[in-house]
Order: sequence, then structure tokens, then C-alpha cells
Amino acid sequence: MVVRDSRRNPRGPLAVIPAQAGIQALGKRHWIPACAGMTGDDYLRNHVSGDHVRPFRRHTRCLPQNSQLPEDLRMVEPNRRNRSRRRRSSERSTPHVAVLVDTATGWGRRLVRGVVNYSQHANWSLWIKSGGQETPLWLPPGWQGDGIIARIGTPAAARRIRAAGVPAVNISAIELPDVDFPRVATDLRAAGRLAAEHLLDRGFVQFAYYGLAHRPYVDHHYEGFAETVSPVCCDCPFYGTTFDSGAGARTAWNIRQRGLSRWLKTLDKPVAVVAWTTELGRELIHACRREGLLVPEQVAVLAADNDELLCEACTPSLSGIELTSERIGLEAARLLDRLMRGGRVPKRPLLLEPTGVVARQSTDTLAVEDPDLARAIAFIRSHATEPIQVQDVLREVPVSRRWLERRFREVLGRGPAAEIRRVRLARVKRLLAETEMPIPQVARLAGFGSREYLAAAFKAEFNLTPRQFRNQTQARSAAGEE
Repeated sequence: MVVRDSRRNPRGPLAVIPAQAGIQALGKRHWIPACAGMTGDDYLRNHVSGDHVRPFRRHTRCLPQNSQLPEDLRMVEPNRRNRSRRRRSSERSTPHVAVLVDTATGWGRRLVRGVVNYSQHANWSLWIKSGGQETPLWLPPGWQGDGIIARIGTPAAARRIRAAGVPAVNISAIELPDVDFPRVATDLRAAGRLAAEHLLDRGFVQFAYYGLAHRPYVDHHYEGFAETVSPVCCDCPFYGTTFDSGAGARTAWNIRQRGLSRWLKTLDKPVAVVAWTTELGRELIHACRREGLLVPEQVAVLAADNDELLCEACTPSLSGIELTSERIGLEAARLLDRLMRGGRVPKRPLLLEPTGVVARQSTDTLAVEDPDLARAIAFIRSHATEPIQVQDVLREVPVSRRWLERRFREVLGRGPAAEIRRVRLARVKRLLAETEMPIPQVARLAGFGSREYLAAAFKAEFNLTPRQFRNQTQARSAAGEE
């Protein structure tokens, strides 16, 4: 390095200081001011004592850039460009992940929550694009991240994500041709089966479906629903529509209302209808009111998702399927983390089953013509979490045990004892999925006498222990498992 000592001899000659090993002890914040005729070794002997260096002002100037220095010379002050490069390298040790998921629905917000939970565990830096499902996917100009979690529902979206050149995980249930991103999504057939089971338990034998037309993913949900109700309903009509949320939304809504009114008149009553989304379920309830149809007595309505705010703001409140969107977000983040570390791309998508049904007023009914049977079913569902038995049902409904067993099997396909157990287990699943309650407390609140009795019944029904079920379905605790 070439410097001038401006304090001792402002006009003195330049002195060249070799990069001896001792100079390394000077630290990053010290220049070596050289005196005329003083070599680097003389300076070190005169000014360096142990690890202490006497600081000097930086009144120095270097030789012109075209001057040639010997190869064994180096500058003592760190190169500023190298320092900024090290700073950027340190920053990149934190993975940067973009989350391109709609935040306008409860489903999307819960999914983002799952990603956030995992990111806090993995120390990620997130860029979250807010907006609705119709908002185009885009990344900030100049974004240089490490991974993407996105709802890839169109070929254009797939091209944009692919152009980013980083690992990506698709959380959409939409299957696109020639789009092979790793995918974590809802098991739509399982969700359709769950919707059917909920409505079958209400005693319905007439069913229908209201969804989007020409959408293969909607067809998967409908097929799971129709196959499950087929033993009691040979014909499950599907009413398909388009959904326009743009400039023509008002006209499209009016058209759908007129079409729904005509369709509802063709259905045998009482009927249970599944709507593909919360918004379509609200439209269906509005059409029922226009036609003077009672919900749920004549038309029970169940949404295939569960936007809590919109479902509860509906009159009557709308029942919905509790999708595991938070867990989808967490599992998508877990998979992306593995891919960013160089892991293998899975050959098959990870499809997660929904946890249950959030029953509200729109399905709070029993489509049972026999008043004694309806009373017995209502008593069980109101008191199943208490320590009741079949004898308690018979005390409430003055019929014979044989008649009660026969009528339950004819209408519900199971006896009264099995119905008590089913309602209790449904309560257990909700408590395990949504709370941190200890298993003994869950058993007590669900009407099981002991933890052991609950474990035996749960294992026999689901081939899982209660703890295993909780670990599989609860996204909040899963973030810390790996």
C-alpha cells in the first residue's frame, strides 16, 4: 500500500509498506500513515505494541491507478466492494420465499397462516402478494428469491412461475396439462364424500349439486359426493354455472338467480344441495328465499368450503366443509424447504382430507317423516356428549327397543348405539384438530368415560390413535416436528 503521512510531513515522499504478517493485527479500521524514509517494519516496531494500534486520521492519498505495485503488497483497509459482497452473502443465508395465494378468502388466509407458521420455524423472509383469486400472479421487479408457493390455476400463471427459475410448489386443486409443479392440495373426492356423509346423517334421500360448469376439479368433488349418496339416491342432478366477478358480475348474478329458481322448482323436496363455494351457497339460499322455499326444512344447503365470515353473515347461517388449508400451507412450505435444499421432487401430489363439517343453520334439520324417530335422533345429537345409553333414548321416546333398532337401521344404516358413538367421535375429531386439550379432557368432553375407552373406539373406527390423528391434522403443532 502507498500512503503519505500528512501529519508529520504533508509534502514528504510517499512510503511503500510491505504486507508483513504483523500488519494483519492492525484490524479493519486502521490505515498505516508512513513517514518519509520509514519502512513498514520500522513502523510496526515503533507504533504497534501487542494487539494495540495507535489510530491515525485517514489523511492519505494513493498513487495513480496505473501505478504498478509489487505482487506481495496489499492494502490494509478492506476492499469496500468485497465488504458489500460479504454483506449480501450474509443476507442470502436467509431464504427468500414468495407466497402468491389469494388473501381475499378465509381459505387463502388460513393457508398463508400455515406458511407463516413454518417460515418462523425455518427463518424465512416472505413476500406475500395480497389479492383475490382473479388477481394475476406476479413477482416484484428484480425479485431474486429462493422459492415460490403459488396457486397455479392457469397456463399463464404456470409460465410466469417457471420463468422465475426457482423451486415452486403449487397449492391449487386445478390440474393443468403439461404443468408438473409439485402440488399440495385438498383431496376433493374425500371432501365430496364427507359432504355426503354429513347430509346422509340428516336423513336426506334426495340430493343435488350446484357448481361451476366444465371444471374437472369440480367434477372430482361432485363424483365423490354422488358416489357416496348413490345407495339411497340413484339420481343426483348437477347444476353447472359460470362465475363472473368482473365488470359483468351484476348481470351474471341476475342470470344465475333466474336459472337457480327454475332449477329448484324441478327438485323433489326435501332435498340437500352441496354448493361448490361459500359464495355459490349464499346465492342458492337467496334463490330459495325468492321462491319461498324454507332453508333447511325444504332445501338444506352445504358449502364445499368454509369462509367463516361469509357463512355466518348469511341468513340462515351456512354450513361448510372445514378444509385443511392451514395444514396445506404448512405442508407446502415443508416441501418447498426440502426442494430448496436440493431434495427430490415427489412423483405424486400430496392430497389432504378435510377435517370435518362446521354445521350451522342451513343443515340443522332432520329429513325424517317419522316423528318418533326424529325425536330419538335429535335427543342423541343433543345429549351424546353426556354419558347416555340406548336406555336413555327409550325413556325419552316411548317405543320398543326392537322398533328403535329397526327404524334407525332403515333410515340411517346403523343402530342407535352406533349413532351415539358416531356423534361422540365427530366431537373428538373437532377437539383434536382445533384445540390443544389433553386427551383425557377430550374424552370427558366428548362423552367417553375414560381415555382408554376413547382410544379403543377411535382406533377401531379410524385405525389411528387420537394422538396420531392430532399430529396429522393440526398444523399449529406440526411446524415444530421437523
